[in-house]
Amino acid sequence: MLIEDEKNFSRFVELELTHENYSVSVAYNGNDGLQLGMSEEWDIILLDLMLPGLDGIEVCKKLRENKKTPILMLTARDSVDERVRGLDCGADDYLSKPFAIEELLARIRAILRRQEDNKKEESRRLMVLDLEVNLDSREVWRDGEPVELTKREYDLLLAFMNNPNRVMSRELLLDTVWGFEAAVDTNVVDVYVRYLRNKIDRSKAKSYIQTLRGVGYVMKR
Repeated sequence: MLIEDEKNFSRFVELELTHENYSVSVAYNGNDGLQLGMSEEWDIILLDLMLPGLDGIEVCKKLRENKKTPILMLTARDSVDERVRGLDCGADDYLSKPFAIEELLARIRAILRRQEDNKKEESRRLMVLDLEVNLDSREVWRDGEPVELTKREYDLLLAFMNNPNRVMSRELLLDTVWGFEAAVDTNVVDVYVRYLRNKIDRSKAKSYIQTLRGVGYVMKR
């Protein structure tokens, strides 16, 4: 999305972006830009600093209260103070006018790459309620506090977090965590569920892992 009040300039940018196979929507003042920015999920927002109605700083602040959409600020003002204001209000990058369209396209690509990298990083984490697991480092947190687990406890926790709201029988948990060839009794599942509860529940009134008598266990979101 492009929020820019200079219509000739905005048309030029829109045409160049469209030529590069981007789909572009345009707003010509701060109020319309804010409304459009809040109503849709955008890959990136190009935001002019000097706008009628709400200026770019205010639009950026209000968008940041509710959205994580990348914002690239465009402005004719090139002072250090203005750049700092733009970045401090939540912009991801800042480009001074006049600029070469190639630089704008390069900055857009760079921002979108960072977004893709962030999404990949987020995909390597699991979260259920306030339990979080980093799959790369195998670290576990509950409400921001680290939780120390043994390998078996960690594998058991992963089995539950990968299947939230799914009732899992002792046999299924045994196969998933210990392996179907493991020569252990299903009672070992009960023992390790108890170990795990002692570490992740702490003072919680209600356990993360619920027991369904005669059926198995379930971790509810």
